[in-house]
Amino acid sequence: MTDAFRSLHVPGSPLVLVNAWDAASARIVAAAGAPAVATTSAGVSWSLGTADGDHLDRAAALALVRRVAGAVSVPVTADIETGYGAAPADVAATVREVVAAGAAGVNIEDVDPATGGLRDTADQCARLTAARSADDTVFLNARIDTYLRGLGGVAETVERATAYLAAGADGVFVPGVTAPDVIAVLVERIAAPVNVMAGPGAPAVGELAKLGVARVSVGSAVAQAAYTVARRAATEAYATGTWTALDGALDFGTVDGLLS
Repeated sequence: MTDAFRSLHVPGSPLVLVNAWDAASARIVAAAGAPAVATTSAGVSWSLGTADGDHLDRAAALALVRRVAGAVSVPVTADIETGYGAAPADVAATVREVVAAGAAGVNIEDVDPATGGLRDTADQCARLTAARSADDTVFLNARIDTYLRGLGGVAETVERATAYLAAGADGVFVPGVTAPDVIAVLVERIAAPVNVMAGPGAPAVGELAKLGVARVSVGSAVAQAAYTVARRAATEAYATGTWTALDGALDFGTVDGLLS
């Protein structure tokens, strides 16, 4: 699966990932024709009763990856947040276990959960090197949170990307950037497949393809939309006793059939 997943990263013909958070959402995404399935750490965390941001423990994350990988026949890439551990050796252990659970790729982000800022570049490189040494086939996507957290622009993003690639990363994920001119510069200056996060207000896949993007994902957006329907339905039920929020839902047979 790892070679097949790696081959899907083509600049100008991006891999589109609609992130899932459980076996059912993964099966729905795959049934829609997805060539691969990505997990979202936020959606996974919420579904398991905790907040996003390294609050999930490794065992729970691994169990989820195992369920998702077992539910679909396409490659799975796992969002493993910062790697579930303080030391590079912890990151290596996580990667080995995630690959054993069925993942063909992983995302590792460079935020420091203790401070909310970005990790020192050398520290993050040590974590990525450990991840790479744990498995030399898995697609290692290095997430850079400069734009998502407002902690840097093009120069710092490219500097970090260059260092992360030298440390063993295969691709670079820059969530939070949607301006076409900025995306074009990042694609030009980063010598690896570039992943951006899309959603309402972001360029369409066709435009991102013209900019040379190799991978597009939606992060927690679909999980957020699902929970939005739950809130609308509950609010409506208790306020008016009606059910219009449930209009257009997948029927029971369709969902149940996907998991039969």
